[in-house]
This record gives sequence, structure tokens and C-alpha cells, in this order.
Amino acid sequence: MITSDQLKDVLDRADALHKYLNIDQKKVEFEEEQLRTQAPDFWEDVERAQEQMKKVKSIEKWIVGYNNVRQLADELQLAFDFYKEEMVTEQEVDEDYDKAVKAIEDLELKNMLRQEEDPMDCVMKINSGAGGTESQDWAQMLMRMYMRWAEAHGYKVTISNLQEGDEAGIKSVTMEIEGGEFAYGFLKSENGVHRLVRVSPFNAQGKRMTSFASVFVSPLVDETIEVYVDPARVSWDTFRSSGAGGQNVNKVESGVRLRYMYQDPDTGEEEEILIENTETRDQPKNRAKAMLLLKSQLYDRAMKKRLAEKAKIEAGKKKIEWGSQIRSYVFDDRRVKDHRTNYQTTDVDGVMNGDLDPFIKAYLMEFPVNE
Repeated sequence: MITSDQLKDVLDRADALHKYLNIDQKKVEFEEEQLRTQAPDFWEDVERAQEQMKKVKSIEKWIVGYNNVRQLADELQLAFDFYKEEMVTEQEVDEDYDKAVKAIEDLELKNMLRQEEDPMDCVMKINSGAGGTESQDWAQMLMRMYMRWAEAHGYKVTISNLQEGDEAGIKSVTMEIEGGEFAYGFLKSENGVHRLVRVSPFNAQGKRMTSFASVFVSPLVDETIEVYVDPARVSWDTFRSSGAGGQNVNKVESGVRLRYMYQDPDTGEEEEILIENTETRDQPKNRAKAMLLLKSQLYDRAMKKRLAEKAKIEAGKKKIEWGSQIRSYVFDDRRVKDHRTNYQTTDVDGVMNGDLDPFIKAYLMEFPVNE
């Protein structure tokens, strides 16, 4: 049975959210923005109308989220009072408490995602590191882990490029994670090197092996975001795709390879950005998607400069080896530990099946505006 202090904590946190989220002001904004959608010529400019509808829904979700918190907190207060009169059981009060706390924590977590890019969809690229087949298998395990996380949270995952390993696993994969809110805001916590320690199934002596894979996450831009691409710095190649994709995948040059000579606006240094796309059998569609992925990378770079995070981004480009990992997965010891927040768990199977929320929350609480 919860205590009066626990009840007070829930009520205080609900009140604090009302203040932090500025709910009264959001209600006024919602009414004003909603009125604009009722103009007779509203849908004459479809693109502008869709942006306005997105704005209205964004404000509404904060109001609905807070109203849910307020309702659950009030219901908990009633249940606590009714228990004194023996009208409800301890179990019912505790269940109401759990519901209220979860709703509060979910809204508090979203409140930490205040950056302009946090609500966006995202692009995730996973590269295997040093270690051959073992690291390639590890990269595939990470791909599955993130796909399971995305599935559990209602996101759609599209694989735009996959390079299979020599014997097992994958060398690299590029995935787009979209269709829900805050995909980038949540998954930006996964940027960095992930280290696996286990008894390798690929080692005949059954030795304990260490493997590495890197994860890079950037916001996925859409057509409403303007990103300048210098056409003089773009070149294209086509190639025959390999792997999954249908019987004719090896017969036509549907795969595209985009090369872009990026010039740092501050230092003048040049760097080639390489993007491959084999998502469909339609070369024009693959070219369009590759260009979108390029724009996402360029937006990501500009964004991180704006947030004065250049040092962190450079750190993320370390060699994929010892000393640069953000998280370790030690299978034999049943332990997964994040080295940035020191959060750890013994539920290795749960983590590998996509239960990453505790790690994401710990990161956002410690680094709410760092990425």
C-alpha cells in the first residue's frame, strides 16, 4: 500500500508538469491554431495546410498527455481516500499509483526533448567494427535489437541499404525509423560504439571474445525542411544490388551510390559523404531516397554545429575499438552497462529484445540538451 508521501509526490509532479508545460498557454494556442484550420481557403495550399494540421496536433498531444496525467493523479487521490473508508482494496490503490507514475514519467521524459529536431524521424546506421565475423554478427544483433524497440513503440522501420557479412551477420545497415513521435529524440542516446563480450560461437576453442559495432543516428528530414545541396559536389554511380530484394535484383542496376564532397563551412576541410541505397528495384526512387538521406546528414551536421556539440561528434568518430564504447554488453556476467550514465541491468535478454527505455531515460535525464 502506498504512503501519503508517495501520493503527495504524484500530485506535486502533476502540478509541476502543468507549470513546466505551460498548459494554460497551450490551450489558448490550440484554440487559435485550430481556428486557422477553419478558414474557407485553408486547403487551397495543401502543403501549408498539412504543416498547420501538424502544428495543431503537436499542441493537442501535450494537452491530452497532461489531461491524462491529471485524471490519473485525481483518481489516485480518490482511491487513497476511499481506502480509508474500505471502499477499495490496497491492490486497487497500488494499481492506480503505478498507472499515474508511468503516465507522469512518460510525459516528463517527453518534456526533456525540447530541441527542434527531437520530434523528427531518424536515420540509423550500424557499422561492424574490428573482429571480422564476430563483430559482423554483433552488428546484426544490434540491428535486431533496434528493430524490436521500434516495433514495440509503433515505429516503421525501412532498410535502405544492407551489406551482408562474409560468413555471418552484416557489415553495415542503414535504417529509417519513422511513423511516430520523437524517434530521433529517443534514439540519439544510442550514438556511439557498442561493445560485446561473450563466448563466441565462431571460435572453435570457445574463447571469450570482445567485439565492437558503431551506431550513428541523425534526424530524417522531410520535404518541408530546406537543406542546400551543391549540385557541383554531387556524383552518382549505379550498381547491381545483392541480397534480398527479389529475383531480378541482380539483373538491373537499381542500386545507387551517391558521393558528395562536403566542405566544412568553418574550417574549409573537405570530406566525402558516401550513401548507398538499394531499397527498391526502381532506380529513380532509390536516387530520391539517397538524396533525402544526404540532406538528413547535412542537416545533422548543421544542427550539431548549432548546438556547439562538435567535440562530441568528433569523439563519435573514434576508431571502433577499446576505450571508445558508450555501452558494454557482457553476456557471461549477465550485465549491460552504459558508461555515460552508469545505468546497468542484468536483464541481458530483455535488452537484446529491445527493452532500451531505461537506458534512454537515464541518458535524457543526465544529458537533456546535450545532443
